Amino acid sequence: MPEIARRRRTQPPPPHIVYQALIDPDRDPRRPWLILREDEQRPEVVEMVEPALVVWTSIWPWRRDARIRFELSGSRRSSTTVCWILTVDDPVPDDETILRMRKRVNELINANLRSTFGQ
Repeated sequence: MPEIARRRRTQPPPPHIVYQALIDPDRDPRRPWLILREDEQRPEVVEMVEPALVVWTSIWPWRRDARIRFELSGSRRSSTTVCWILTVDDPVPDDETILRMRKRVNELINANLRSTFGQ
């Protein structure tokens, strides 16, 4: 699967907390962060290795082949470095679509999820 986007950023809590948030986005109903748009679908977790890896299915019904891979690193007492990688099957979308998909994943992870941790 071709990689079409990748971002790396630090999140405040340790990896096991970020891992739990990714495998169960509704865990804390007081702090929702996976707020999907009308044209999006809830992803399923298709692979996980606690606390270092989570892979989601696509959030886009029009691009069901997409996968979002989260690689988490850090210690139990430190913050987490989250690297998310967006892959798709061929044919690769055009640059405008890639930009839109990248921005959306970035918004969900580096804005919405981050805000639940007080950042």
